[in-house]
Parts: sequence; structure tokens; C-alpha cells
Amino acid sequence: MNSAVKMARSLKLALIQMEVSAIKADNLMRAMNLVAEAKKQNADVVVLPECFNSPYGTKHFEPNAEEVPSGPSCIALSDCAKAKQVHLIGGSIPERLTENGIAKLYNTSTVWSPEGNLIAKHQKTHLFDIDIPGKITFKESETLSPGKGLTTFNIAAWKVGLGICYDLRFNEMATIYRKLGCSLLLYPGAFNMTTGPLHWELLIRARAVDTQCFVAGIAPARTKGAGYQSYGNTMLVDPWGKILCRADADEEIVYADIDLSTAEEFRQNIPVYSQRRTDLYDTIEK
Repeated sequence: MNSAVKMARSLKLALIQMEVSAIKADNLMRAMNLVAEAKKQNADVVVLPECFNSPYGTKHFEPNAEEVPSGPSCIALSDCAKAKQVHLIGGSIPERLTENGIAKLYNTSTVWSPEGNLIAKHQKTHLFDIDIPGKITFKESETLSPGKGLTTFNIAAWKVGLGICYDLRFNEMATIYRKLGCSLLLYPGAFNMTTGPLHWELLIRARAVDTQCFVAGIAPARTKGAGYQSYGNTMLVDPWGKILCRADADEEIVYADIDLSTAEEFRQNIPVYSQRRTDLYDTIEK
């Protein structure tokens, strides 16, 4: 195997857990500076958190929404990916899109090549509508529309599946990505201080073991005084369920080197997908 192929099978990931303010221009500058820092550490793939360009919250979505790919956030992402020669996953931003004459908002993640080209876009499929009495009530559907499809893209030898936050809870979505050939799943997400401590790590590790993929959750930092408090704890988990890197609550970039052989080894040792009882499951599903 030549060195180019070896390099294509291994990647260095940088997961950015950044503070987010109420000023979009400041957030964009902060994000681009952090991407530049990740490049100095020789990252091949850099991932930003959910809602990196504005605070997370239903009242913030509309005033910060912009068109993809012509809005200022996308222009900044494209320019930065090209300047730093990295694959850049733009966490998510509020997207404004007119469909059949009707203006809609989506929670949208964009993916940029080292040439600065938009190579994929994922609109959050499962909206975060929950009600835990006495703790948290949040309804993204008050302002956002749900995405209509799943999203994959390729980086060298890797096929990557993309989700956003609440998408992480839906194991069927991750299973489809695995069946489509993904070995890396990325979930920019801002779990809160009620569900985060209980479910964030549990779900990321579960999706990794279930799908036999590397799985990352990339969160905003916990910002004092913010109306919505992010749990933080950005992390990457390997197919065996091992946490390879993890942040705490503050702004931080965490790094990990990943190789396809890890996923291949696990899949050979524990061949879950080839052992799936389709004769049982397909009958039940019908």
C-alpha cells in the first residue's frame, strides 16, 4: 500500500467547542481563528458546533437566518476551508429557504472541501421538541422546519454520515448510514444541562458500538449568562466504544487520529451486520 493510500485511510480530526455570543460577526471571526489554530496542529478535518454563528434558541433563529450558500457565514466557511486547505464542517446555522413561495427556516450543516466548494448540506431531520416539567421545555418546530433527507459525503477513503443534535437519538438514522457504507458519523449538537449529563456520552457511545463507526458529538462551550446552557463535552468515540478525546465545558479544541483499520477490525471480529436476522426483522418490519 503506497503512502498516499495510507494517508487517505487515516485522518486527523479537530473538534471545536467554541463560545458563542449574540454578535454574529464576532462568532464568525472566532470560529475562523479556531479553524486556523486547528490547521496549525495539522488537522485534516475540522468540525464546528451546532449554531456556531448565533446563540441557540427559537428567538435567535429568524434574526440570524441566512441563505445557503450565499450568506456571510457560508462565505466565511468557504474562504476559510480554501485558505487553510481543510475539510470544514460548519456545525450548523439557521438557514432561510423559500419553497413554493413560502419562507422556511432550517437548522443546517454545511460541508466544505479544501478547495472551498460546498460538497454537502444537511438540514436537521428530527426537530428538538421536548417537555420535561419543571426542567426544560423547548420546541424547535415553533420556528424551524424538519429536513427531508439524510446526508453523506466522502473524505478520501472515508464515507461520512451527518446529523445534528436531536438526530443522535434516532438509532435508525445511524443504522441507515452504516448500511450506506459510512465509517464516521458527525453530530454537531447542543445538548442541555438536563439531558446532557445523562444522555450525551451514552448516546454517542451507543451509536458508535451499534454502527461500528467512529462517532463525534461537537458542542458549543457553556457560556455564562446564555439563555440556553450547552452541556459541552465535545467528544469522539471509536467503534469499540472508547472515548478518544473529550472536552469539558469551556472553549477548547480536541484532536484525535483515526484509521479505517479500527472500524474494519471491529467489524471482522464482531460481524453484527452480516449476522442480522433479516428473515425475522424484515417480516416484523412489514
